[in-house]
Amino acid sequence: MMTVLGCITNNHNLWLVIVAALVCATGSWAILRLFDRAASTAGLQRVGWHFLTAVAAGSSIWCTHFIAMLAYDPGVPVGFDPVLTVVSLLIAMLGALLGFLVAASGLTRLAPAVGGGIVGLAIVTMHYTGMMAYRVQGIVSWNMAYLSASIILSVAFSAVALHIAMRQIFRGHKYVATGVLVIAIVSLHFTGITAFRVSPMLIDGSFSNPAALQALALAIAGVALVIVGTGLSSYLIDDDVRADSYERLRHMALNDSLTGLPNRASFNERLDQEIALARGAGGKVALIGIDLDRFKEINDLRGHSVGDEVLRILSRRMINLLREGEFVARLGGDEFAAVHRLRNQADLLDFLSRLEAALTKPIRLDDYEVIPGASIGVAIYPDNADSTEVLISNADLAMYRAKADITREVCFYERSMDETVRARRNLASELREAIENNQLDVHYQVQTSISTGEIRGYEALLRWEHPQHGFIPPSEFIPLAEENGLILQMGEWVLRTACAKAATWEPQYKVAVNLSPVQFVHTDLSKLVLEVLIETGLSPDRLELELTESTIFTDKERALHMLRQIKALGVSIALDDFGTGYSSLDTLRAFPFDKIKLDRSFMSEIESSPQAKAIIRAVLALGKSLEIPVLAEGIETQDQLTLLTTEGCDEAQGFFLGRPAPLHRIVTSGQITLTTREPLKMIAKMDNRERLALDLVAGSA
Repeated sequence: MMTVLGCITNNHNLWLVIVAALVCATGSWAILRLFDRAASTAGLQRVGWHFLTAVAAGSSIWCTHFIAMLAYDPGVPVGFDPVLTVVSLLIAMLGALLGFLVAASGLTRLAPAVGGGIVGLAIVTMHYTGMMAYRVQGIVSWNMAYLSASIILSVAFSAVALHIAMRQIFRGHKYVATGVLVIAIVSLHFTGITAFRVSPMLIDGSFSNPAALQALALAIAGVALVIVGTGLSSYLIDDDVRADSYERLRHMALNDSLTGLPNRASFNERLDQEIALARGAGGKVALIGIDLDRFKEINDLRGHSVGDEVLRILSRRMINLLREGEFVARLGGDEFAAVHRLRNQADLLDFLSRLEAALTKPIRLDDYEVIPGASIGVAIYPDNADSTEVLISNADLAMYRAKADITREVCFYERSMDETVRARRNLASELREAIENNQLDVHYQVQTSISTGEIRGYEALLRWEHPQHGFIPPSEFIPLAEENGLILQMGEWVLRTACAKAATWEPQYKVAVNLSPVQFVHTDLSKLVLEVLIETGLSPDRLELELTESTIFTDKERALHMLRQIKALGVSIALDDFGTGYSSLDTLRAFPFDKIKLDRSFMSEIESSPQAKAIIRAVLALGKSLEIPVLAEGIETQDQLTLLTTEGCDEAQGFFLGRPAPLHRIVTSGQITLTTREPLKMIAKMDNRERLALDLVAGSA
């Protein structure tokens, strides 16, 4: 050992030794970083990283050797064989490549050590090939003990370095492995140099130029550091790219892509944290459930792109209003949630006020204005719930109560009131199951000519017989279907079922089907009607669609266009519930109605209220002047029917004339018999005008 140290201190330029050590240490660090990346990848990426590792390893090991050789002073003139010098560099690179491939192969548990041993042998072979390229003017001899020791040290330390790097058996393994690899390279070189003996020959000393050799050593050190730096830069760039990719993926996983708000996963994590903090500190947390009002209407009337822009604008507003201890997330669709760390009631009310202002402020988009709104439900931990799940459920219940109460935008959870909401939500879930399991039925109520008593047609009415609760009135489950997005599916089923059944009736009475406002704003309504008529074989003049004035007032221009498309099919349109809501002469003048249905509320007062009787007379007179037939609903007594007969009403419908009944009861009573028809033959019977109308609607739908 003392001999090796003596060789270093007495026979070397210590400044160049330091340069060689710097190149060796820097290179070893880069080598193991690149090797770690190669071992953690697969396919072509692994090949690329192994190549970079081999280039960095070969160049840094070779440059360390070459600089140290230039630092060595043998006492005689020296030179280098260029071919063997280049060959030694290639040996270092190829040997390192083979060793690193074996070390990362995972073939056995000893693969890292075996691969490290191969790298050690590559260092040895490179060193002694380089020594063969070292031309000295003297007689060379070798101390075999030191030579053997150099080989053993290189192989052993290289094996240990890669074993530590791959197995990661303790903390700081990267630094230890780097240090051991430096020892493997340095011990090989300086032990090998100690084994090197030169007996000088009397030759002119101008054979070599020490100053030029030192400059060459520094140049080689610079090149080595550039090569190693290039490899290390590749590692750092890839690491940075990976970090960016990870951060992007993490952001995508935790944030909503449309609005940039935190998503449901982020919300759940944040809520759990806030509840844990509140539990530990004895504090409170308010959870606010937010559901946008009329958002589906915006989507249906203006398109999904406008709906998306509304969501983005409202999200930015909510982000901008947040303060410390406040958090808002988009849970999906038009549903949001906010968390407020509750300090006092005034702070919570202020937060809710800011939310209301942000969600109700009009939004100007191009040439029209959207007026948003939201139903907000609030539940407080631990006052209203002792767990995350219950808190979320109770906030939802309060929100649904706010949605059902048009006079209130914000509702706090109240146990007694929200049990009703919970029951309503359960009923909505059961309604969904009823639709999926075909538990709904269509009943038919007769519509009769008052003057002749003849049957004019039947109105199709949806009925739901609940397995546990019995009959559920339409006034209860139809709003549920509209609130929960089931009405389109339900309405299409009623239309298809009623048309299919009516196509088999004899006589061929009309069938009237109600349209929900949600159905009417659907862009494919006329196309749907056309498809149903073709599929069921029902003649268009036997179908009557009923809609209320409130449906039309949502968007008059679009409503008129839709009605004209449907009437072009030959289908008739009835104005339902006339006399209530927005009734106006302008509605009757502007829209091509085939029938007016007088609302049942007037019938209940016709015998006792002069005002009700006057309104009925006015509506009947209006119908006659516009040549639009009037059908009175809700006829329950003979006196009501007699009065309508006197006043000249055209048709009537009500319990007195016939209650809604399943089709099989109507067939049993003999009012209708069923026949079998070929659906497409019904369309084939249409004249050219009707065919043209169908083609026009099909093209525009």
